[in-house]
Amino acid sequence: MINVIRMLNRGRSRAERARAWLVAAGTGLATFLVCTAVSLADYKDEGGSLTGLALALLALPVAGLVHQSNRLGSATRERRLAGLRLAGATPDDVRLLGALEGGRLALAGSLAGAAVYVVTHLSGPLIQVPVVMAVMALGGALSGARAGRNVIASPLGLVRRSRLRGPRAADLYRFVAGACLFFLGFVMKGSFPLAGKYGAAVAITAGAVLMLFGATLATTWVIRVSARRAARRAGSPEMLLAARLVEADPRAWARALSVVGLTVFFGAGAGAQQAPVGYHHAHALVDAALLVALVTSAAALVVHQAEELLDHRRSFAALAASGVPERALGGVLVRQAVIAALPICVVAAVAGTLAVIVPLADHYQVGWLGWAAGRAVAMAGIGVLAAVLVALAARPLLRDTLRLERLRA
Repeated sequence: MINVIRMLNRGRSRAERARAWLVAAGTGLATFLVCTAVSLADYKDEGGSLTGLALALLALPVAGLVHQSNRLGSATRERRLAGLRLAGATPDDVRLLGALEGGRLALAGSLAGAAVYVVTHLSGPLIQVPVVMAVMALGGALSGARAGRNVIASPLGLVRRSRLRGPRAADLYRFVAGACLFFLGFVMKGSFPLAGKYGAAVAITAGAVLMLFGATLATTWVIRVSARRAARRAGSPEMLLAARLVEADPRAWARALSVVGLTVFFGAGAGAQQAPVGYHHAHALVDAALLVALVTSAAALVVHQAEELLDHRRSFAALAASGVPERALGGVLVRQAVIAALPICVVAAVAGTLAVIVPLADHYQVGWLGWAAGRAVAMAGIGVLAAVLVALAARPLLRDTLRLERLRA
C-alpha cells in the first residue's frame, strides 16, 4: 500500500499538491493551537484558562478545513481510484489508501507545528507535545478514511455515487446535550464530581464542542427552509437555480460553512466577554486567533467552492453550452453563498452572544448589551461577506468548469 501511495504522489497535479500542503499546514496550525492551549490551562488563573479554552476551540475550524481538503482529494482522484478498482482493489482498500495518505500528511504537519511550539515555548511545559501529535495524526487518518466513505467509483470510472444526507434529529440532540454539559460545568464550578479539579473545565470544553457541532449541523434545517423560501420568492432564474441547488444538499453547505459559523460564534462570544473590564491581554490573544480563524474560514470556503464546482461540472457545462452566459452562472454562485451563509452566521452570532451572557446574567450590566449586540451583528456580516467574496473569487474555477470538454463522459 505504501508503494501505491508513492506512485500516486508522483502523478499528482498542481491542485492536488496544493491540497496536500493545505492539509499539512492546517494540521500544523491545529497542533500549535492545542499545545498552546494546554500550556495555558490553570484552574487557579481564570483568565489564562479562558484564553486556553478559546485557543483550543479555535483549532476546530482548522480541523474542519483539513477534513474539507481530504474530501476534495477523494473527489479529484476519481480516475486513479477507478484504475485501482479495475486492478482489483475493493472499496475498503480505497478507503485505507485515503486513511494512510491523510495520516501521513497530518503527521508531517503536526511535526512542523510541534517544532514551532517547542521553539517558541522552550521554558514552558512540553509533555503534551507528543500526545497532541499522536492525536492529530490519528485524526488525519480518520478524516482521510471517512472523506470517501460515501463515495464509490465504479471500475470504469463512469459512475460516482455519493449518498446525500438531509437534516437529522441527532444534530439537535447533540446540541441539547452539549448545552446541558456546558451549563452544568459553570454551575458546579469547583465541585464537579468527575476529573478532579479540572472536572468543570473538561465539562465546559466538552459541552462547548458538542454545542458548536450540534448547532452548526442543526442549521441544516434552517438552510433548507431558507432555500425553499428563496425558491418560492425567486424573481430571476439565477436565484431559482441557486435556491434549488442549496436545497438539494443543505448538509454539505452546513458542513462547509461550519468553519465560518465557528469563527462567528467565537467572535460574537469574545465581543460579549470584552464588554466588561478585565483580561485585556487574554482578549488581545483571542482577537489575534480570530484573525487566523477568518483566514482559515476563507480557505475552507475556497475548498468547498472547488468541490461544489467539481460535483456540478457537467451540469454547468451543459448550461453554458445551451447559451447561459458565464456572468449568470457566477451570479448563481453568489446567491448560493448568501442563501446558505446568512442563516448559519445569524444562528452562530446569537448562540455565541448568549453563551457568554446567560451564565453571567447576574453580573452582566445592561450597558454592555449594546457592545455585545454590535459585535454579533458585525461578525455575522463578516461571515456572509466572506462567503460572497469567495464566490466572486471562484470565477477562474467556474470558467474552467464551463469548458465543453466537461460534457464528455
